[in-house]
Amino acid sequence: MDTKNTVRVRFAPSPTGHLHVGGARTALFNWLFARHHGGTFILRIEDTDTGRSTEEYIEAIVEGMRWLKLDWDEGPYRQTDRFDIYRNYVERLLLEGKAYRCYCSPEELEQRRQEALAQGKPPKYDGRCRNLAEPIPDKPCAVRFKMPQEGATIVNDLIKGPIEFENNVLEDLIILRSDGAPTYNFVVVVDDIDMKITHIIRGDDHINNTPKQIHIYKAFGWEPPQFAHLPMILGADKARLSKRHGATSVMAYKDMGYLPDALVNYLVRLGWSCGDQEVFTREELIQYFSMENVGKSAAVFNPEKLLWLNSQYIMKEEARGLAETAIPFLIKEGIISEGRHIDMEWLSKAVNTLKERSRTLVELVSSLKYYILEYVEIDPKAKDKFLKPENLKYLSELNVILSGLSDFTAAELEKVFHAFADEREIKLGAIAQPVRVAVTGGTASPGLFEVLEIVGKDKVIKRLSKVIGG
Repeated sequence: MDTKNTVRVRFAPSPTGHLHVGGARTALFNWLFARHHGGTFILRIEDTDTGRSTEEYIEAIVEGMRWLKLDWDEGPYRQTDRFDIYRNYVERLLLEGKAYRCYCSPEELEQRRQEALAQGKPPKYDGRCRNLAEPIPDKPCAVRFKMPQEGATIVNDLIKGPIEFENNVLEDLIILRSDGAPTYNFVVVVDDIDMKITHIIRGDDHINNTPKQIHIYKAFGWEPPQFAHLPMILGADKARLSKRHGATSVMAYKDMGYLPDALVNYLVRLGWSCGDQEVFTREELIQYFSMENVGKSAAVFNPEKLLWLNSQYIMKEEARGLAETAIPFLIKEGIISEGRHIDMEWLSKAVNTLKERSRTLVELVSSLKYYILEYVEIDPKAKDKFLKPENLKYLSELNVILSGLSDFTAAELEKVFHAFADEREIKLGAIAQPVRVAVTGGTASPGLFEVLEIVGKDKVIKRLSKVIGG
């Protein structure tokens, strides 16, 4: 792969929707390629589809990129700010005889398309305006690019290898509509020329656009960039990934409690590998990434694998950082109120006990309830099993002892519980599990004595008292 010149790549989404999984992977591969080669990563908003592009979607794309920490070096550029540049390039092609005005109306074009289909012919433009000697005054016209009519175009794709296209199947595409709006296949080439793009890394749904774009590059005397078309992402049923397979918006994964580094790690493994390694730091991804290790076949999106990977990142994350990330989720769930002061050192201790049990931040926050709330809701099945009258008798006795403790640490609590069980000749579980249910609301939690210490003496006594009093 030729990277002698400074690498310049771009991610160029259309703001007709939120940043989705497929687009995020494309952005990530471009970002990694640029960072690996010490190059430049450009963000370009392709908003020429003014009917569907919105400011809301532009903001959503930028927000998604920032959340994934895919920082760009230039941009975001917007194509709607560059219409005069595109029209100047169109005029250049007209003057050089490489483009022509087409006066065929949309109705005429549709009629000919239907006739071609009825005759079993390709529904391509028949070129009838290609050799007009004089312009037709006062008649609306589009501008078409003159495609070569013979030979073949070979795309040396960095992932798929050589791909050959017969030029006689390429129609003279419209580069400027009759309303003065430039078209996608034209403006993307102009932008890539102006921005000196060296490598185009994009989804393989763009493969059929590539030969058309190559001829426009050559018409301007510009050496085309190198192309790399990423295989698509499929759902578990091997159909193209869509909303019916679950969330496809990047920010939806943020809302579900996924960490950005976990999603980045998962996305890069959808089509790229480095030996048997599964979990990578960003530094490792930048160091190891190469187009040679991108697979040719489609990748299958596996939500369970992503969930597992997210759990690995939660386990590795510093408790303080996780606690800070959890705050918006705690507010959203109504566990704490916005603006409420919370002791971050204390919250970090609570988070640290739950890291290995939580697959998402949502699960983490759900478990944090019993640390933060004054009282907890008790699972009915756990109540029936562990809060029977004989258990409540022991809880009442234990509560008196706990109320008199001045040292409410895990170590001291463990001594008290063992002494209590020994004196009454009962198993530790006969008192520990009822306390766990009374304090946490359920039968599963981190180490009981550590939990009690973090919940704190006042709340422990209140919850036990409430259970005892019915």
